[in-house]
Amino acid sequence: MEKALELLCGKYIFADRAQEAADGIRRRLAAGEYDRLDEEALGRRLTAELFELCQDKHLRVRPRTEDVRDALTESEMEAVWREQQRLTNYGIARVERLDGNVGLLDLRFVTSAGVGGRAIAAAMELVSHTNALIIDLRKNRGGSPDGAVFWTSYFFPDGETHLNSIYEGATGQTRQFWSHAWLPGERYLDRPVYLLTSESTFSAAEEICYNLQAQRRATLVGEPTKGGAHPTDAFPITPTLEITVPVARSINPVTGTNWEGVGVTPNVAVAARDAFDVAYRMALQHTLANTTAPAILAEARSALE
Repeated sequence: MEKALELLCGKYIFADRAQEAADGIRRRLAAGEYDRLDEEALGRRLTAELFELCQDKHLRVRPRTEDVRDALTESEMEAVWREQQRLTNYGIARVERLDGNVGLLDLRFVTSAGVGGRAIAAAMELVSHTNALIIDLRKNRGGSPDGAVFWTSYFFPDGETHLNSIYEGATGQTRQFWSHAWLPGERYLDRPVYLLTSESTFSAAEEICYNLQAQRRATLVGEPTKGGAHPTDAFPITPTLEITVPVARSINPVTGTNWEGVGVTPNVAVAARDAFDVAYRMALQHTLANTTAPAILAEARSALE
């Protein structure tokens, strides 16, 4: 327990909240409130108490998955994470051209550009000639901030768009993230992008939503997202238990704030289960209004029916 509290106080981006939370947990520990809890129950209890005290959805104590239980060093954890990314196709669950020449990307995780950049470029190449693009983030639980910037850069013409800034607690410095001046493959410009959201859309997936919405480059369709804006690291407490601690905070250059605690509000609010149908209809209507190719028009009309 003490190691978890030391990590909380030493790493959390909000030091005053960390100390207040640690003091409260130490009082409960001294009172014996955690004595009969197994590791899983302890993780749930501490996570609930940390949220009650800090209102931060990234701050969690949880059992470590079996594939990382022997990974206690940073390099060991990095190796396990890279293998997970490879086996899950870097978060890209589905890439498809729908009738009416509408692209569809189903993203379940936001990989870092250095690890999954080739897969991201390949996915964007497959949808590069579509009339509109739907990106399904309803099951996306987050990932890497630099991966979010890499994905987002495909929707801007050059390296001149300031997408986000991140203040890092360890250094006291603020790092700016701009669209990439060069990308592998074609950019996706001058065509509509629809992002599907749900109450499970979280973290780096929310960053994609928030940044594109703030720049008026995408239309969000679905439900308000979960509301986790603080970049986070995971630290082992024991071989079978870890704590995830936000170590930085996002600052959007357009809004001056972020989506922490409130989520990202969709432009078109519908139930998550209906988001695809609504977005696809919007994309097909755009196609009908903006193409003259007979085959594509026929596909779009048939799909709308």
